[in-house]
Amino acid sequence: MSQRLKNKVALITGAAQGLGKEMASSMIKEGAEVILSDVNETLLEKTAKEFSSSFSKLDVTNKEEWKSIIKKIGKDFGSLNILVNNAGIGGGDNVESTDIEMWHKVHDVNLNSVFLGCKYALPLMRESGDGSIINISSMSGIVASHNLAAYNSSKAAVRHLSKSVALHCAKTTNLVRCNSIHPVFARTDMVQTLIDSAPDRNIEEKLVKQIPLRKLAEPIDIANAAVFLASDESSFITGTELLIDGGLSAT
Repeated sequence: MSQRLKNKVALITGAAQGLGKEMASSMIKEGAEVILSDVNETLLEKTAKEFSSSFSKLDVTNKEEWKSIIKKIGKDFGSLNILVNNAGIGGGDNVESTDIEMWHKVHDVNLNSVFLGCKYALPLMRESGDGSIINISSMSGIVASHNLAAYNSSKAAVRHLSKSVALHCAKTTNLVRCNSIHPVFARTDMVQTLIDSAPDRNIEEKLVKQIPLRKLAEPIDIANAAVFLASDESSFITGTELLIDGGLSAT
C-alpha cells in the first residue's frame, strides 16, 4: 500500500460490519489510525480485534456519547483528521404506510447523527490542522422510490447538510472539507437481508437490471472512494457528492 493516509486519525461510525468495516480496513491499510465505533458492542469488539484497532461503543443518536468519544480521541490521539458518518438504517414504506415512529427513527439514525457528528467533531478537526468529513448517503438520496419515503428523505437531507457543512468549514477554516458519498445497492449484510427476506425471489435480478453496469456494487468500491476523499489527493474537493452507482443516475 502507498500509505496515503499516514499520520491521519480517523473515526468511522457503523464500523462493525458492512461498508463501515470495509472502509476501516482500507484506511488502516493506507496508514491511518482508525477508531471504530458502533452501537453493536459485541460485533464491534470482534471487528476491532480482527484489525487490532482502537474502538469505542457509540450510539450516534446520543449527543452526550458524541461529546465523550470526541473528547477521548483528543486525549488519546491528540488529533482527528477524518470523520466518516456511516451509521445508518433502512426501514419504512410508502408515505401512507410509514408510521411517525419509524419516520423519526430513520431520520434520527440517518440524518440527526450526521449533524451531531459534524457538530462535535469539527472543533477537534479544526485544531488538528486539516480534515475530511465524509458522510455516507445513498443513491436513494438522489433518485427516489415509491416505498422508501423516510429513507429517501433522510439520505437526501444528508446530501444537502454536507454542502452546508462544507460551506461553513470553508468560511471558518479552509483546511476541513466535507463531502457525501452516494452508493447504489452494495453487497452488504443489510442489502443481502433485504434480498433474502423479500417475497419476490427475483429481487436481486430486478435490482441489477436498474444498474447499467449490470451488477451490485461491492463494499470495496465505496471504501476506495472514501480513501480518496480522506486523502490529500482530494484537497480541493468539498461540498460535492460522489455517486457510485454503476451509471444509474445517467439513465
